[in-house]
Amino acid sequence: MADGVETFELFRFADAVQSVAVGVSCRAPLVSGEVRYYPAEIVLQSGFVSGRVALVVSHEDLDEWERCLDALEAEEGAEWPAGGRSAWVAVVPDDPVELTVHDSPSTQIAVQVPIDVASDWLKENRLRLERVRAAVSADSKGVQRAMIRPHE
Repeated sequence: MADGVETFELFRFADAVQSVAVGVSCRAPLVSGEVRYYPAEIVLQSGFVSGRVALVVSHEDLDEWERCLDALEAEEGAEWPAGGRSAWVAVVPDDPVELTVHDSPSTQIAVQVPIDVASDWLKENRLRLERVRAAVSADSKGVQRAMIRPHE
């Protein structure tokens, strides 16, 4: 936790050499109409290239990531988040798993990283998803209470 902001990993694909992860800040969302967007960051680390790219994550994006995990479990590829509004990740469940981080529509740069994931990667990423969901739900309830009782 930095500056009072709680950041949780939504997912992590890693081996001894490289990793791709998404961290979601679960406080102070950006609100657009009825949709709450939480600041997030894709972090790629390897011996060859490392980088970070910002994006935002909504409750719908969390549901979409769950569908992506289901597709990966069925040995199908997945792209997340959809919509082309920000950076995104493509995952191909080969051996090793191939992740491509796309910085679109900003720089149009894409970096592909092969990762020899541990056998429990799917279970671990489902647990990470549930932690993020719980954190954004707790934040949403706090904001709703504050809106109903602003002086308490």
